[in-house]
Amino acid sequence: MTNQRTYFALFISAILLLIYSCTNKQDWNADAISILKETTLKKAEWAMKQEPQTITSFRCERSAGDEHDFYSEGDYWWPNPTDPEGPYIRKDGETNPDNFIEHRTAMIRFSKVVGSLASAYLITGDEKYVIQAFTHINAWFTDEETKMNPSLIYAQAIKGRTEGRGIGIIDTIHLMEVAQGILSMEKASSVDKSNLLKVKEWFTDYINWLTTHPNGIDEMNEKNNHGTCWVMQVASFAKLTNNESVLDFCKDRYKTILLKQMGNDGSFPLELRRTKPYGYSLFNLDAMSTICQILSTPEDNLWTYSTSDGLGIEKGIEFMYPYIKDKNTWTYPQDVMYWNDWPVAQPALIFAAKAYNNIDYFNLWAQLAHDTEVYEVERNLPVRNPLIWLN
Repeated sequence: MTNQRTYFALFISAILLLIYSCTNKQDWNADAISILKETTLKKAEWAMKQEPQTITSFRCERSAGDEHDFYSEGDYWWPNPTDPEGPYIRKDGETNPDNFIEHRTAMIRFSKVVGSLASAYLITGDEKYVIQAFTHINAWFTDEETKMNPSLIYAQAIKGRTEGRGIGIIDTIHLMEVAQGILSMEKASSVDKSNLLKVKEWFTDYINWLTTHPNGIDEMNEKNNHGTCWVMQVASFAKLTNNESVLDFCKDRYKTILLKQMGNDGSFPLELRRTKPYGYSLFNLDAMSTICQILSTPEDNLWTYSTSDGLGIEKGIEFMYPYIKDKNTWTYPQDVMYWNDWPVAQPALIFAAKAYNNIDYFNLWAQLAHDTEVYEVERNLPVRNPLIWLN
């Protein structure tokens, strides 16, 4: 009888603890707004004054495409000192400042504009932000004179070697906050529904290109952060277009790359081998966490998913958290460039704080820098406006 009473008491205690934990979860959305509201509204004030600027505003004579084709050049490729006019040579981790990046910077600017306006709309409900956002969205996707073609054939070209590569597809991670911003604003009364369909058709066409063109297939099959970012952005665009089959494919793909990329300790060995192991580890963790944020459902929660060997995103967060909290504890080589510019308010922290109800993750995210003027950090930060992702 005593044992029965003991077991019963333990059972009741467990139930009460579960009830307590469920009823005392923080309102992570409200907490994030309290941290970001002032700066978000300031960014939105800036965005309200910006005129649309698409890739048609910039032209590189080295591009093999037309004015509507996105073009960029491989960051780590340089002139050969022994053959200055010959094919470029690779210096991993060392960015060549003379390469053409204007289309990418225009896309980053576009992401900032739409992301900040969508965030301000969520905070205030003021549709002036929606109206301004769609002037930029339409310029990129529906205006015949200024829109971008829904393909990335000429991304990350290399002088003397190739007109474009599959790994250039990573450049359009900066369209993700545009897609998520549209999702956050699409029900506003000021949104032209017929125009919205055309915008979504653009993303549908781009998904088709990403999943069928050889460059897209090459990027999907990349083993490191490139393969992760293919899943991340395709999932983002599929969510906007309500493409359930692609969403299901991305869930399966995530589980596959988890097996291929994560070490038993939660690290990413392929990133640790790079010349910027710290920055790339953060980048891949952010990308995987964003995938979990996009794709998780009550029926298939990627935040709690683990392989038969115990590999999962939670282990990845636990591995990097101490090094984000105190970079001086990093036991691997320092990055050859931009070592002093990381970490910032990594989106993996705020997403994991909500997923695991972890105040330590939230507090660390809150105290880190939420803005940067360092281009290298900007181009490797897929989520700048977490408010539109938490809703």
